[in-house]
Amino acid sequence: MSVARSSELIRKFALKNALDYGKAQEGAVISKLIAADPSAKARMGELAATVKSVVLEVNGLDRAQIEREFSRYAAEFREAEQEKAERSSKHDFSIEGAEKGRFVTRFPPEPGGYMHIGHAKPLAIEDKLRRIYEGKLMLYFDDTNAENEKQEFVDAFHADLKWLGIVFDGEYHASDNLPMLYEYAEKAIGKGAAYVCLCSGEKIKEDRASGSGCVHKAHSISRNIALWKEMLGNKFEDNGAVLRFNSNMQAQNTTMRDPTLFRIKHAPHYRQGSRYWVWPTYDFCTPIVDSTKGVTDVLRSKEYELRDELYFAVLDALGLRKPRITSISRLEIGGNVTHKREVRKLIAEGKVSGWDDPRLVTIAALRRRGILPQAIMEFALGSGISKSESVSSMDQLLAINRRLLEKGALRLFIVAEPVPVEVEGADKNPNYKADRGLFINATDAKGFSKGDSIRLRGAFNIRIDGVQKDKIRATYISSEPIDAPRVPWISGKQSCELVQIGPLLVDGRFNSDSIRRIKGYTGWDVNEMEEGSAVRFEGLGLYKLDSKQTFAFLSL
Repeated sequence: MSVARSSELIRKFALKNALDYGKAQEGAVISKLIAADPSAKARMGELAATVKSVVLEVNGLDRAQIEREFSRYAAEFREAEQEKAERSSKHDFSIEGAEKGRFVTRFPPEPGGYMHIGHAKPLAIEDKLRRIYEGKLMLYFDDTNAENEKQEFVDAFHADLKWLGIVFDGEYHASDNLPMLYEYAEKAIGKGAAYVCLCSGEKIKEDRASGSGCVHKAHSISRNIALWKEMLGNKFEDNGAVLRFNSNMQAQNTTMRDPTLFRIKHAPHYRQGSRYWVWPTYDFCTPIVDSTKGVTDVLRSKEYELRDELYFAVLDALGLRKPRITSISRLEIGGNVTHKREVRKLIAEGKVSGWDDPRLVTIAALRRRGILPQAIMEFALGSGISKSESVSSMDQLLAINRRLLEKGALRLFIVAEPVPVEVEGADKNPNYKADRGLFINATDAKGFSKGDSIRLRGAFNIRIDGVQKDKIRATYISSEPIDAPRVPWISGKQSCELVQIGPLLVDGRFNSDSIRRIKGYTGWDVNEMEEGSAVRFEGLGLYKLDSKQTFAFLSL
């Protein structure tokens, strides 16, 4: 490939990387270059300087300049994303050993925050498998962490799941099963598979790191039963005692080093109130609830693979049926956050407006931004049942969404950061209404000089007589098309606001430029549109009407 072509690819990938993540990174640009042109690898010595120079130059541009230059490549990237989505739809969705009519799985969110894009992958796969195997999909709220969980989050999950079009075959909550779980805990103690530990959290952590068992591990079954009764009898303060699995403190898999099965927390629970204070951990609760509720198949993130051994060990110790586990990779979008703790922190600091802030990837935020439920589910199925880790780009989701929205979107003109143009002699053309004014984009206005001729798109031609800071003076030339730049324009002052969404994080830190608000004029009456309507603004792309009150449009 020629040097000129390589240079063009470098700039194209640098612009795309800067748009996605706020700043272009040399390593990311090189990776994309080699993928597009494998021969570049052998010439990386000579190309490295070009990559460094281009990345430095692109990072010196403001976002509007990057968007304007990238616009010539946008269609190419959209087509590539569409091809990728079409290829991904052909994944094999099958599980070895699964049988039609004998398949039960569950979607297990913890109601400690709002549903986000990461939840969508297992949900989409579980729903697809439910249909393939003519089975059942249950909604299971894993709600045994009283300090973080709220009815608000349960309600939000219900709303988001309904909007996504998921109908469940049943619903249950972990916290409703506490009496049964207490019985199984006592059974485990009676078999010598669990013991009550009175060590501090710090001591437990140190012992697990060193592989040393504490004195409580040697307690008799009767002593452990007595201490367990004291835990249930409210004889201990928070974390004053824990029930631990009696396993192998020298296990290679450190998960198996006597993990905690129950702990004491007196915080009131959103559903159970103050009825309970001894709460099971995920590692004890989940396998038992899965087994007793008839679940045959469990899908969970690859990050839990080391805990699979503990999942099965708990069931073996209690003589319970073991479901089948299938591990899948997580779905992550670069430049964003999904962890509830991090989102709560951003909200508390006022950096985002709430769980539905359009810069987030909660389902509520994606719905507000104008992402269709079909786009989310198609995107979530994109990598199939795979354990290969990868970080997706928001552009992949937006490309699917644009394909689904494109046909039904309104086509409108808009002028961003409008600059008035006073045209002498314009009354000679019927398209001009003197009382309404004439406005063009600020970015177009910056490129004009005295003496330039331009054509107002679909109307008439003018000559620039003077460019001032707050307006342009011009003279009417003619109505017939001429060989001159064609410029979009608006007659009238229907104000609107374009809200452009960028990556929330850049280099792992909050991006203060993740949202940009641009004032504009459009010729469309806001009262003729419905909130949520998709609009294609000429030269700017797809937007969604977020608010009729402020006439604000969110970028798609």
